[in-house]
Amino acid sequence: MAIKTLEIKDLEAKAANVYEAIVVLSKRARQINEETKMEFSQRIENLVALPNANDDMDEEISNPDQLKVSLEFEARPKPTEEAIEELMKDHLEFRYKEPEIKKV
Repeated sequence: MAIKTLEIKDLEAKAANVYEAIVVLSKRARQINEETKMEFSQRIENLVALPNANDDMDEEISNPDQLKVSLEFEARPKPTEEAIEELMKDHLEFRYKEPEIKKV
């Protein structure tokens, strides 16, 4: 798999500075990763591997459906790639948290 290069100037144009863009990308990549984990867990939940009758009950044999789902998820683009793509195509919006006003 080839590594895609990214111009720093293009990245900097999407945020106030490079560091802000990197923080935004890392937070979005974590969100994508968590969403993917949840989706994988939901899909694999129903596909429990059956124990092999010849072996101990602790060992499990591989389930072809589980393997199929796993391969599908491995073929997906990495969360960082998705986050970069979203930011570069202006599909990603971010903002600062509003400062909390303390009432006296």
